[in-house]
Amino acid sequence: MAEGGPPRGATGTGGGGGLGEKETWELFSNWVCCVCVVTFDLELGQALETVIPSDYKLSDTEKSNICYLAFPDSNSGCMGDTLFHIRIRCTGSGTGGTDLRPTNHHYGAPLVLMPDPAYYYGFVYFRQVKDSDIRRGYFQKSVVLLTRLPYITFFNFIIQRIAPEYFTHGLASLEAACGNMNQWPPPRPGQQLHLPILGQIIYVRLPTKSDKPAARDGEGPVIKKSSSVVVIPSVHDLNLHQALQPVLNNFEMIWELVITNEPIVVMGPSPTLCANTVQALVSLLHPLKYASDFRPFFTIHDSEFKHYTTRTQAPPRVILGVTNPFFTKTLDHWPHVIKLGEISSSNPGTEESRPHQRSRSPGDLSDTRPGVFSRYKPFLQKDKTFARLVISNKTPPGKRPMEVQNVMVKKHALELTTSFIIPLERYLASLMPLKRDVSPWRVCTYAIQCCSIVA
Repeated sequence: MAEGGPPRGATGTGGGGGLGEKETWELFSNWVCCVCVVTFDLELGQALETVIPSDYKLSDTEKSNICYLAFPDSNSGCMGDTLFHIRIRCTGSGTGGTDLRPTNHHYGAPLVLMPDPAYYYGFVYFRQVKDSDIRRGYFQKSVVLLTRLPYITFFNFIIQRIAPEYFTHGLASLEAACGNMNQWPPPRPGQQLHLPILGQIIYVRLPTKSDKPAARDGEGPVIKKSSSVVVIPSVHDLNLHQALQPVLNNFEMIWELVITNEPIVVMGPSPTLCANTVQALVSLLHPLKYASDFRPFFTIHDSEFKHYTTRTQAPPRVILGVTNPFFTKTLDHWPHVIKLGEISSSNPGTEESRPHQRSRSPGDLSDTRPGVFSRYKPFLQKDKTFARLVISNKTPPGKRPMEVQNVMVKKHALELTTSFIIPLERYLASLMPLKRDVSPWRVCTYAIQCCSIVA
């Protein structure tokens, strides 16, 4: 991340097409809070150049976090375009052009896809290229889409669609994209939605809580039917196999650490890898929702840096994704560290990405190889069948499609979560009265008796 003074917010021009009026952003607000452009200024450092809608209110802390998290750490060396997502705590009112208004649009949605009033999800498209016309020698700018909806796959596609157009055609294209989003119908679960965006139509269905888990098996990457039609099979699913490649050998232990709410730090070479891995860890508990805090990408400039790195108390129950080597020493007291290497999507069986590392002591962080550093002794035993099918070195790379591998990992995670839920369901069911004992007449009789006693 480029160095400089504290970021300063500047609410730039608002939306296009005459959408500057507060009440005209109602449909837009069903999906997105605001879209920001963050640039690097030699005098100010990172600064908000544009906010659409222009009257959306962000607190100074939110502006600072957005500006710093919108740029990768300087050590990452991210040249070209970099895509990742962030999660920051809401500290302001979020008022202005949009707001999280009480609505029944999300009725029937799975708990993991409900809007989160306490956090923003930010989807970042960062571009860094050499430019001799700039005194610093580099063009550095990010487009950030802020929302409270955890639709990871969906909004990753949206930011990939609108950001390059902005870098090519300027602010007018970004205003046009926001104008398109202001025509979208509300995100109602179970409905097949047709969403226009910059000359394309997106077909997407939002899942419901009544959907069978097996239905997720058919989901895959974004499908481009034509130049004007795109189908997004899932708004939130990630490729778990690809994201967790370096730690699949410790899959059961990783799942156990997440379900027991242990503090975990993920160290990787880029914000993209860190963000995808942290999100994959949280997704392991599906259909349960991970209720603790997690930060897909975290930097030393975050407003909560001191809280998360203090040594005066036990590490907080949070999952952090970091890229700065500074955290190797700062977080060496954390009990569980996951280190990532570069992952080759075309050849996931290479030596650099193969998940062959064993659990090690957290104090031995000088080892740069990918793996899990932890003293934790898991209660679950490793599933040998799963290990043989998914992470066995005997399986030649490319023989089994990535989609099949991904389904196998999701299925195994679902089996672990289900085995955790079933005993709890049985226990809670034993506390409930039998159906034959439940009667409105008995309730009335009991109420009359209580009233008589009181009288």
